[in-house]
Amino acid sequence: MKVHLITDLEGPAMITSFTQTRDVTPEDKAISMQLLTGEVNSCVDGILDFDANAEVVVWDGHGSGGISLLDFHPAAKFLPHSHIAAPYGLNASFDALFFVGQHAMAGTENAPLCHTYSSKTIEYFKINGVAHGEFGCRAIMAGTMGVPTVFLAGDDKAVAEARALVPRLHGAAVKIGLGRECALSLSPIAARKLIRETAARACADIGNIPPVTVEPPFEQEIRVYEGVSVEGYLSRGFQKIDERTVVKTSGNILELVI
Repeated sequence: MKVHLITDLEGPAMITSFTQTRDVTPEDKAISMQLLTGEVNSCVDGILDFDANAEVVVWDGHGSGGISLLDFHPAAKFLPHSHIAAPYGLNASFDALFFVGQHAMAGTENAPLCHTYSSKTIEYFKINGVAHGEFGCRAIMAGTMGVPTVFLAGDDKAVAEARALVPRLHGAAVKIGLGRECALSLSPIAARKLIRETAARACADIGNIPPVTVEPPFEQEIRVYEGVSVEGYLSRGFQKIDERTVVKTSGNILELVI
């Protein structure tokens, strides 16, 4: 079995403030990276509980890096965030896509650290008229390769968002969102146990979970916050709808912002 795992730093248990995820507070971020890496390692353990010979490739999806490299699982393989373009090492040879440390999309009520790609610039992403966060965009991307998305660990709002797109998805909710920077978390030990057990069950169910299917062409609409420039998107082939909104249509999802 071959599994691709995408990570982020906002979704693990005990992480409830944006300052915990940014380089401006390096001591706080270092602790957060250890928390995420512990959850990633537990997910890898769960996959290996199901298939001791599984190949697991982990892409660090947090912009400034979220994995504590010295603590990374010895049986997994690692791809850094930088210099890796979409599809982030994913291809049709993988049996499934997993997410660990995932947050909900921007604007989700009571979702801790919710955002869509950038907490400082993006109001929303839409694909073919439907709002999607990072989970949805990348699950659709995986679907174009025939790869099902079967597991997500993160806050309860992220799990709900994922199940709206993948009803049979196996979700490990390691914290309950009470606000954008407030959550009721499991302990790290309890979160890791939940993730390991749920990941193993997800592996057993891979054959019963179809890939996310969205028929091309893909129209992506991006709206930025007030005062944010859209000029960078125009240089990437997007068309301007208004001062805050751009759109692009392509038959290849990798030509969009994914």
